[in-house]
Amino acid sequence: MTRLIWLLARSHLRRRRTQNLISIVGVAIGVMVLTTALSLTNGFVKTLIDTTIKAQPHITLQAWDQEQGGTPTDPKLEQRLSSNPEVVGWSRYVFTQGLLTRRASNGKGGSTGFAQIYGVDTKREARALNLESEDRVQLEQLPPDGILLGYDLARSMRLIVGDTIYVVSTKGLDISSAVKKKFRFSGTFRTRNYQIDSVFGFVGIQALQNLMGLGQNIMGYHVRLSDAERAIRLANTLPLDLEPGKVEPTNFYGRPWQDINQTLIAQMQLQKNIISIVLLLIVIVAAFGIVNVLVLTVFEKTPEIAILRAMGAKASVIQQVFLLEGFVLGFLGMLLGNLLGFILSLYFTLNPYRLPGDLYFITALPAQMKTFDFVWVSIASLLTTLVAGFIPARRAANIQPARIIR
Repeated sequence: MTRLIWLLARSHLRRRRTQNLISIVGVAIGVMVLTTALSLTNGFVKTLIDTTIKAQPHITLQAWDQEQGGTPTDPKLEQRLSSNPEVVGWSRYVFTQGLLTRRASNGKGGSTGFAQIYGVDTKREARALNLESEDRVQLEQLPPDGILLGYDLARSMRLIVGDTIYVVSTKGLDISSAVKKKFRFSGTFRTRNYQIDSVFGFVGIQALQNLMGLGQNIMGYHVRLSDAERAIRLANTLPLDLEPGKVEPTNFYGRPWQDINQTLIAQMQLQKNIISIVLLLIVIVAAFGIVNVLVLTVFEKTPEIAILRAMGAKASVIQQVFLLEGFVLGFLGMLLGNLLGFILSLYFTLNPYRLPGDLYFITALPAQMKTFDFVWVSIASLLTTLVAGFIPARRAANIQPARIIR
């Protein structure tokens, strides 16, 4: 009986080659578009996160009272950070938001900008961040009066190395508390994330402590891990002295990079889900092309089906013939779509699409292929074509041979 099902299905598929080819191509295009769009979305999310945590630590240990002048350093905590095998690097930091100004001189007009300035132990901070090697060297060698700015911020202010920059900072909205300090522009760093490259800056920790009147107090620690995905778990344990029999509280609490960027991550996941749902409709529409082919086949083969039923073929056999035809068309479309989607995704992986950084925060859009995406798209396309093929298959199985032969 299985041989008969295969024989009939193959015979029907050979009859309408053009229509079958169109149906296969329709499913293939839907699968190709869906897998490519998911790969591009994966690449967008990964690139955005990677560029974001280039200039951000995996874990930020913040002082509970950082808004009230910071807190003294914690030698025990620093010792635990240095001895923890999962910690790649750590650094003390202080932070302020300030106005940057460059005065007009030598025929060159002045400029201003707004920046989030981090005062850091420059040599340690270079190991606590994942900057490019050249940028890391610049940070390590930053002089006491130097300032390192994001590439886009420096470009918007039309700075050249050696320019004098004034950093103006206030405590909250109190203008009367404004303080100013002179720095020398020492260079730029670049993460290719516009939101970071247009607002971040680094100076020596002592210089910013003096500007803000903090003395030797700090606002926290930047910590980099060997595995960024373990940040959530370690953020809760690193600040604590977990000696046997006691848990000693500290003046710091941990915030993983996922917590700091949770809005961004949630938006990216929502975007991917919406794209998946919308583009899956393409596969569903293409599946109805298979319905059309099978309905025409049922209409054309009605006398043949009636004779088979009169000869003893069960309704389930007739139904399986048309379900098999729908499965074959969907399977071939799925294979072709996966192949085309893989080739197109590979092309974008090797040749990332360029983006305007001020609009999309990143300057290039590579693709990142995930096996899971190809698997669930394949399963969804096959299930869709099977469901679509069930309607004509059921119609064929319900044909009454006596009425047709009469």
